[in-house]
Amino acid sequence: MAHLLHHYLSETAARTPRHPALVAGEASVGFAELDRLSDAVARALQSAGVVRGDRVAVMLENSIEYVAALFGALKAGAVYVPVNPSTKADKLAYILTDADVRVLVAPAALARQVVPALGEAPHLAATLWVGPAVPAGAEGLGPRSLCWADVAAGPHRAPADPGLIDQDLAAILYTSGTTGRPKGVMLSHASLVSTTWSISTYLANTPDDVVFCLLPLTFGYGLSQVLTGARVGFTVVLERSFAFPADTLARMVRHRITGLPGVPTVFSTLLGLDAFKGADLSSLRYLTNAAAPLPTAHIQRLRERFPDAAFHSMYGMTECCTRICTLDPRDLAAKAASVGRAIPNCEAYVVDEQGHRAAPGVVGELVVRGANVMRGYWNRPDETAKRLRSGPLGETLLHTGDLFTCDADGFLYFVSRKDDVFKCRGEKVSPKEVENALYELEAVAEAVVVGVPDPADGMAVKAYVVPREGATLSEAQIRQHCRGRLESHLVPKFVELRDALPKTDSGKIKRAVLAETA
Repeated sequence: MAHLLHHYLSETAARTPRHPALVAGEASVGFAELDRLSDAVARALQSAGVVRGDRVAVMLENSIEYVAALFGALKAGAVYVPVNPSTKADKLAYILTDADVRVLVAPAALARQVVPALGEAPHLAATLWVGPAVPAGAEGLGPRSLCWADVAAGPHRAPADPGLIDQDLAAILYTSGTTGRPKGVMLSHASLVSTTWSISTYLANTPDDVVFCLLPLTFGYGLSQVLTGARVGFTVVLERSFAFPADTLARMVRHRITGLPGVPTVFSTLLGLDAFKGADLSSLRYLTNAAAPLPTAHIQRLRERFPDAAFHSMYGMTECCTRICTLDPRDLAAKAASVGRAIPNCEAYVVDEQGHRAAPGVVGELVVRGANVMRGYWNRPDETAKRLRSGPLGETLLHTGDLFTCDADGFLYFVSRKDDVFKCRGEKVSPKEVENALYELEAVAEAVVVGVPDPADGMAVKAYVVPREGATLSEAQIRQHCRGRLESHLVPKFVELRDALPKTDSGKIKRAVLAETA
C-alpha cells in the first residue's frame, strides 16, 4: 500500500501501464510513460544537487509536463512548491526566497518575467526550462540552466532512493495572499496520502472515470484531481484556462467526461451558456463544488440539468489538504444549504467563544482534527500558533477562522469568515445570507456583499453584482427582490453593478479588495 504520494503513480503504472493518465489538448500520455518521464525529472533534479527536503518550485500551466515535474520532485525527495504561471517577478522572487527553493521548473516562454527573479533567490541551484531549448539570456545568469527536452529524451533509469518516510513534507502550498504576503502551508506525505484516499473513496472513483480538470494545478483543489487520478488510475483531462467557456464545453462533450470539479464562478458561467442547456453530457456521473459554497439556487439549477448525476457540495481549505467535509448527494434534497459532514479520517465540529462544543444552531468557529491538518506555516511560528492548538487529549486542532453552525443531525453549515461579519443597525450581518438571496435572481451571474461605513447604520450593506450576459438588471429590481426575502437590515443599501469582480488565482472573489475599495 502506498505510504508516499508518488507511490500512487508507480503502483498504477505497474498495474495499468497503457491506460491514459492525462489528456492535454491533442496530447495524451499513459501511466507508464508518465512514470518514466517523472523518473527522468527526478534524476535531473538529483543531478542538480536536490536532496531530501529541498524545495522544488513548479511554475507551469496545466500540462503533462506539470504533472511529470510534480511527481519528479517528489521522487527526488523534494518538497513540491506550486507557483501560478501568472505570478509577477517580485512575488516569484519572494516565494523562491521564502521557501529557499533549490530548483525552479518554469516555461521558457515566460523567461522575461522569470529571469529577473532568479538573481534574487540565493538558494536557487538550477532552473529547468520547459521548452525545446534554454531561452536566450538565461544561460550564464546565476543558477544552472537545464532543458526539458534534453531531460525527457534521456535513457530510463530510476532515481536514487532519497529515504523518505511519510512524515516528510510533500508540499508547501502558498495561500492566495489577498491581504499581505502569502503564507506557505506545510503538508506531509501522510496528510496528502490520507486525504487522496478519502476523496477518491467518497467520490467512488473507478479507473473508468474521465475527470475534467479546468482548475489550475497550482490550486489545491486542482492538484487533488491529479493525485486521485494517480491513486485510482482514471484519466484526467487537463484544461489550461476557462477563458473561452463554449470551447471548454465542447471538449467536455468530446471526451465523454464522467466527473466535473468546479467552483462557483465556473458553474455560474456554464449555467449562463445557451449551449450548456443542450450539450450531450449524458456521461456525467458526478459534479463537485469547493473553494466557496455554491448558492442553493445554483445547486437546484444544476440538479435540474443533470438529474442523474450526483452533486457533491464540499468545503475545505489549504490548511487541511483542501478538504474538510462533504455532503452525501443522498442528503442534498433535505440539506441543500449544508456542506455535509467531515470526510473519512477527519473530525470537524463547531465551538463557542469559550472553546466548548456549540449547541445545534449556535454560530461558532469550525475546528478540525485529523490526518488532513497541516504541519504549520513555513517559517511562521507565531501564525502557526494562532491556528494550531492542542486539544484535550493532546491532539492538534486547527482553528479555521470560519463561522459555522451544526444542526441536530450533525450537518455543518458555512456562515462566513470571522472577518466578514459586520453589524448593521446593531444587528449582525452574514454576507453569505444576502448573497444567497441575490443568486436566486436568474439575471445574477456573480454577487458579493461587504459592509461599508455609514453615518446612519454604522455599517451599511453594499452589494456588488455582475449581471448575466444579455440580462437586464436594475438596482430597484435587486432591492425589491431582497425585501421580499430578507430582514430589513439585510437589504442592500448600496448596489453597484459591474462587468466583472476581482478574483484570486484560484477563482475566489477578492472580498477584501472590494471592501477596501468600498
